[in-house]
Amino acid sequence: AASRRVSRKSCLRASRLLPPPLNPSKARACPDKPLQHQPVAAFCFLVRQKPASLLVNPPSPPAVSSVIAPLSSLPDFDPRTVAVVGVDAHLPAVPLAAQTPDALRARFAQPPQWEPEVVLEKKFMNREPAHASVLLAIVLREQPMVLLTERTAHLSTHSGQVAFPGGRADPEDASPADTALREAQEEVGLDRAFVEVLGTLPTYVTGSSFIITPVVALVQPDCVLQPNPYEVADLFEVPLAFLLDPAHHRRHVFDRDGVHREWFSMPYEQGGKTHFIWGATAGMLRNFYRFMQA
Repeated sequence: AASRRVSRKSCLRASRLLPPPLNPSKARACPDKPLQHQPVAAFCFLVRQKPASLLVNPPSPPAVSSVIAPLSSLPDFDPRTVAVVGVDAHLPAVPLAAQTPDALRARFAQPPQWEPEVVLEKKFMNREPAHASVLLAIVLREQPMVLLTERTAHLSTHSGQVAFPGGRADPEDASPADTALREAQEEVGLDRAFVEVLGTLPTYVTGSSFIITPVVALVQPDCVLQPNPYEVADLFEVPLAFLLDPAHHRRHVFDRDGVHREWFSMPYEQGGKTHFIWGATAGMLRNFYRFMQA
């Protein structure tokens, strides 16, 4: 099965070296407590769209802007040092009662009328768009937790950043949800038998021309995770309540060489470490907040 998976993905990920075989001794059960975190940095950026241009489940990806230099190419750039221009503490948090498994199932069964807030990044890579999916996995612990990864530093796109499990769609995938489940199994060893898909959020277009469908799902806490060491440097979890409270949503503005950029960040501290969530991941989480609060 492993060899079939590698051969299927090799033509789609030509820029990657083939990953080394996984060591079964590294497989681990999801613990009763959240996984330990490691500090990370990311290099994606967002632009907020005008309300009139926002679409729920747009039929086609919005037009992207002219190609600009990625932030990762700027000397000594660190998103954590960019000034915070605002914190959305004035917005209400999603009530805890709305974050239970049954409440989440009901929300997706009868979704409200709403609009995503961030759907498009300024384009920094001149290549053909590619469809992808990520798994916004809510682990059903006593306090629901969101599973995130730190991507390894050598990957060709979004290296070293905080991300959801996920990746590029394969021709054999039946749906965006199928892509997210397959990628999560290949990337972190999450068996789809432990996953209950609730639904999807509107697509999000990255500066690297990925058209991403976020797939929201519930995950049983007794799952077994076996991260692929080629793609994943670390796994960690953040409380869902923390991410759905806009008092933790910070706004940044960065102007350089005539280019204006804006993005959200959601730094999470635990055990003396700061886990800097920003860029595309923070943008999709912000949209999830808007969906839950609508």
